[in-house]
Amino acid sequence: MSVRELVVLGTASQVPTRHRNHNGYVLRWDGHGLLFDPGEGTQRQMLRAGVAAHDLHRLCVTHFHGDHALGLAGVIQRINLDRVPHPVTAHYPASGGRFFERLRYATAYRETVRLREEPVAGSGELAAPDADGDGPPVEAFGYRLVEPDGRRMLPERLAARGIEGPDISRLQRAGTLRGVRLEEVSELRRGQRFAFIMDTRLCAGVHLLAEGCDLLVIEATFLDEDAALAGEYGHLTAGQAGRVAAEAGVRSLVLTHFSQRYSDPSLFAAQARAAGFEGELTVAEDLMRVPVPARRG
Repeated sequence: MSVRELVVLGTASQVPTRHRNHNGYVLRWDGHGLLFDPGEGTQRQMLRAGVAAHDLHRLCVTHFHGDHALGLAGVIQRINLDRVPHPVTAHYPASGGRFFERLRYATAYRETVRLREEPVAGSGELAAPDADGDGPPVEAFGYRLVEPDGRRMLPERLAARGIEGPDISRLQRAGTLRGVRLEEVSELRRGQRFAFIMDTRLCAGVHLLAEGCDLLVIEATFLDEDAALAGEYGHLTAGQAGRVAAEAGVRSLVLTHFSQRYSDPSLFAAQARAAGFEGELTVAEDLMRVPVPARRG
């Protein structure tokens, strides 16, 4: 049976806490594993969450801040230590290639797995350097997974037109069979959509990534009363994240990447709701699992 779920490995921002590890998120999608933003400690969090190196097929880094990328070295070495039997692809901002190279070869190890690099080029949002504002900004990209639309076959219509058994597959492949068109005996099945957004102010890219998502994972580093700080340091507030999700028609929203200054997680949910989001809402905690919502219909 196929599984589509988010495994949360860490939910802190720049400073981890006793209960929140640095970032790390694994999207399990029909036997394919995508690891997003592996911060420091990700390898141990994978062990605690029951995620093996063999489960990983892609490494996706939004930007090169330590809380989103320092775990790369350990994860890459573990992939090689465990001799993962399939190629693994790494996606990261092309402008941060020197950081990826340093992390990939941070220490000596034996390379046993083919690690393909597919840097992301273009114009990304500029993430603030760190929580105290020192250093140059770095380029940050979000990720969006879009499943192609398909067709859902309708048994009653198939039977009425005498299409059964192997003929159903033939009709799906050819589009027509004995004068019957595929559209007459099926309906559109919308592909599912997932997006991952970290370390950014509000920008056009945030709205584009979130549009129509079944599951949106988005940073909510600050509460709304600290919106000025969020803008200064290149982050979103809980209310901004909730408003984006509401306007984009998101079905399930996961808030994460919380500043250590806050001790009450329920405030993030309250502010996202107050901003108009009415769908499924999760304030992420380390080691939780969040299912991709079932298809509509």
